Amino acid sequence: MGAHPHGADAARGKVELAAVLRAHAPAYRAAHRLAPVQSRALRAIEACRTEALGGHVERCAACGRLRYSYHSCRNRHCPKCQTLAKERWLAARRAELLPAPYFHVVFTLPHTLNALAQGNPRVIYSLLFKAAADTLLEFGENPRWLGGELGVTMVLHTWGQTLTQHLHVHALVTAGALAPDGHWIHPRGGFLFPVKALSKVYRGKFLAGLKRAFDSGALALAGTTAALANARGRAALYACPWVVYAKRPFAGPEQVLQYLGRYTHRIALTNSRLVSLSDTEVRFRYKDYASGNRRKTMSLEAQEFIRRYLLHVLPKGFMRIRHYGLLGNRSKHHQLAQARAALNVPRPEPVPIAPETIEAFWLRIAHLDIHQCPHCASGPLRRIGTLAPRAHGPPR
Repeated sequence: MGAHPHGADAARGKVELAAVLRAHAPAYRAAHRLAPVQSRALRAIEACRTEALGGHVERCAACGRLRYSYHSCRNRHCPKCQTLAKERWLAARRAELLPAPYFHVVFTLPHTLNALAQGNPRVIYSLLFKAAADTLLEFGENPRWLGGELGVTMVLHTWGQTLTQHLHVHALVTAGALAPDGHWIHPRGGFLFPVKALSKVYRGKFLAGLKRAFDSGALALAGTTAALANARGRAALYACPWVVYAKRPFAGPEQVLQYLGRYTHRIALTNSRLVSLSDTEVRFRYKDYASGNRRKTMSLEAQEFIRRYLLHVLPKGFMRIRHYGLLGNRSKHHQLAQARAALNVPRPEPVPIAPETIEAFWLRIAHLDIHQCPHCASGPLRRIGTLAPRAHGPPR
C-alpha cells in the first residue's frame, strides 16, 4: 500500500473531507440507509493515512528524527489518493495524441433524470456514454461531415460546483477521421459538427435506449420516477433542453487532457476547496458560472454536505473513463498506427512496461525526494519498523 511522503502531520491545520466524515458521518449513517459502495467509500476516506491502516516508521541517518507514514486507502472516491494513477493515465493518453486539432465536446442530461439516475446509476450512466459515443461516431462516419472513424475519449462527471447532481460526459474528440482507405479526412469550415444537430440525435438515441430499459424492466421505479415510464413522461423528456457543447481547445488537446485529468481519478471536490468545518456546517469554495466564474463560498449543513457528496459515489466496478472509435481497445493499436501513417508522423516512444515508481513520481512532480529527511534536509530516511493496522482496513 502507498504511503504519503510526509505522513499524517502534513494535513494538520487543514480542513479535509476525512475530518468532515469523521465528525459527521456517524450521525449520517444512523439516519440514512447507504448502498454498500457508499459505506465502503466513507470508511475508506475516514481511515486514509491514519493509524487505522497501519504504515511504517523511518529514522533519519543524520539527525535521528523519526517519521511515521501511514498507508493510503486507495479508494477512487478519496480526494487524497489516486494522484499517481492520474499521472500514469495522462502519460498514456499523451502517447496516443495525434498531431491534429481536437475538440472538447460535452453532453449533458436534463436534470429531470436526476432522481431516476439516483436509483439506477449504472443503467443511466451507461446510457449516457452509449448515446453520446454513438452520436459522435455516427456523425464522423457520415460523408456529409467526415466519412471516417473518429478517436474519442470520454470521462463521466456527475457533479456541479456546489456538489449537486449535474450529469454529463466530457469528450476529447479528434477533429478529423481515418477514412476506410487509410487517408486522413480533415474537417471543413473549422468546426466539428453542428451542435444543434448533435443535440437532437443524442436526445433520440438516449430516449430510445431509456424506453428499451423501461420495457425490459431494467429500471427500478419509485415515486416521481414512475411517471417517466409512460408516454406522457417520455414526451416531457423530449421537451427538456438536451445541451451539447463543442469547442476547440485554444491551447491544443493537452489543455483538455489536463482538464480531464483533474477529474479522472476523483469525484466532486478537492480538499483545497474546503474552507472550514464546525459542529453543524461545512464551508467550501466554488465557481459561480452564472456570475462570470466568480469564486464564492457556500455553507452547507454537514448532513446535507455528506448527502451531496454521496450522490457521486460510483457503482462498484463502473468505468468512468471510456474510449471509442480509433481509441477503442479492440483495434486501437492498429488504427492509431494507420492514423499516424496518414498524418505522416513517426510512432511515439513506447511507454515503459514497468510503471513509474512512487519515488520517481514525487521527484518528477514535486521535486521531492521522499527518502530525504524533511527536518535536516540532508540525511536519508531508513525504515526501522512497521505499524500494524489498528483494525482491518476498509474495503476499496
